[in-house]
Amino acid sequence: MPKPNAASPSSTDLTLTRWFPGGWQDHELLDSGDGSRLERFGDLVLIRPEPKAIWDRGMTESEWRRLAAAQFVPTGRTKGHWEPYQSVPDSWEIRYPISSDQNLHFSLEFTRFKHVGVFPEQAANWQWIADRLKPGKRMLNLFAYTGGASLAARSTGADVTHVDAIKQVVTWTRINMELSGMEGIRWCVEDALRFVERELKRGNQYDMLVMDPPSWGLGPKGEKWKLEEKLGQLIRSAAQIVAPGGSVVMNTYSGLSPSSLENFWRAALPDARIEAGELCLHSGTGQVLPTGSLVRVVRP
Repeated sequence: MPKPNAASPSSTDLTLTRWFPGGWQDHELLDSGDGSRLERFGDLVLIRPEPKAIWDRGMTESEWRRLAAAQFVPTGRTKGHWEPYQSVPDSWEIRYPISSDQNLHFSLEFTRFKHVGVFPEQAANWQWIADRLKPGKRMLNLFAYTGGASLAARSTGADVTHVDAIKQVVTWTRINMELSGMEGIRWCVEDALRFVERELKRGNQYDMLVMDPPSWGLGPKGEKWKLEEKLGQLIRSAAQIVAPGGSVVMNTYSGLSPSSLENFWRAALPDARIEAGELCLHSGTGQVLPTGSLVRVVRP
């Protein structure tokens, strides 16, 4: 029989965790089921598709329609349009209290991809990031979207580099930064993997690395991205720019399991402490909605 590997995880390391956000006042998942979610963003209640919600709804369809200001109607696998049930604004703002004296502000709007500009479950990561950083620490946020993690890190005084391949999304994050009363985030409209590999050649390292890679997409110059083809290369390269004592937050909504992500990171950083599990939301009618897979890595 083969001898146990000294780097093999113990049984206690293999526990999968559920992470739920706390502290929200401007977001609430009211109900979920039958392939949809009913949730409140500020004063607006919205209906959006949710493939993971395969159970029965806790409320009736008429209750959903009575509460909802608008519903997203898919017209294809990745796009659609919003159908308003009442007058709705072009944009609106919500806040998340990252500390007793600092709110993160988010400008929201209706997009043709069912999103509105924030993933509220990510607040569980924002808080973890803010608790681990302080002035002078360096954080790199890859595939950074509208910047919740970037804002959380910057609120601590950390030096933040924000990388996303879509210029309009980077502009959206800048608006959120200004609404939050912050400045000084470094912006990069760049392919994330190329950025990481250049940082590796330069010898740069970071105290916190945050990654939320999509399952597919296009870079600034039309480069094709498919997660399953790039994931191993991305993690192997990214692991080398995590400073000793540094941390990683990586999640994905692509359908990859937490254990799959954990296997990649254990191979890349065998001595690291790793937690793996799901980001989730509590529904007001009792269900638990899993939203994505998450790993947190702490390098010794």
